[in-house]
Amino acid sequence: MSQDSETESAFMEATYRALCEHGYADLTMQDIADETDKSKATLHYHFDGKAELFREFLAYLNEDFTDSVADPGGDTPAEQLIRLLETVLETPADGTDQQFNTAFLEIKAQAPYRDGYREALDSFDGHLHSEVRSLVAAGVDAGQFPDDTDPDHVANHVLTYIHGTWTRSAAVGSEVDALRDGLVDYVESLLADDVEVPVADHGGTESGTDDDANDGDEGGQGTDEVTA
Repeated sequence: MSQDSETESAFMEATYRALCEHGYADLTMQDIADETDKSKATLHYHFDGKAELFREFLAYLNEDFTDSVADPGGDTPAEQLIRLLETVLETPADGTDQQFNTAFLEIKAQAPYRDGYREALDSFDGHLHSEVRSLVAAGVDAGQFPDDTDPDHVANHVLTYIHGTWTRSAAVGSEVDALRDGLVDYVESLLADDVEVPVADHGGTESGTDDDANDGDEGGQGTDEVTA
């Protein structure tokens, strides 16, 4: 990695830390520089201003997200889908997710007014939709989901639920862990009657599919749990 690339990567990590501490609206270029051993002048050398820096930051987040979900684990499409959702809604032990969710909600609110923000967010959504859709389609082919399961419908629902989880977490402090479990329950409710997928219990054990999970309709209990 070149020195310029290392410096820009350091600024991306500093932007994350500064966002968690200050939020988007009050964040200054000096705040970001203060999170590094670099000067504000060096930051401006690499990025013209806050808008350009955040376009790059969103691209950085998108690349990091793509890497994090590239291999979610699991032996079957349904298990891989559940592992993917657990990864996307994983909550760091240090609690920074709540701070970052709040700041990221502010960034999303800027998307209609800032060139490049909406495109970056669309790229994130498109990748996640494609991953979920592909796993559901593979699960249908493998007999894990009924033949009439619509991969696009499931992917749209999952995407809306995830965005709603982040919004509720930021706006009213809803517990991401509980909402994540609701999304896993929704996926379980779609499984064919004779299919079970081991689901990680975040208390440290694993359990099979809950017998009651398959009693719901395609909307599952996730539909009413969260709205974006």
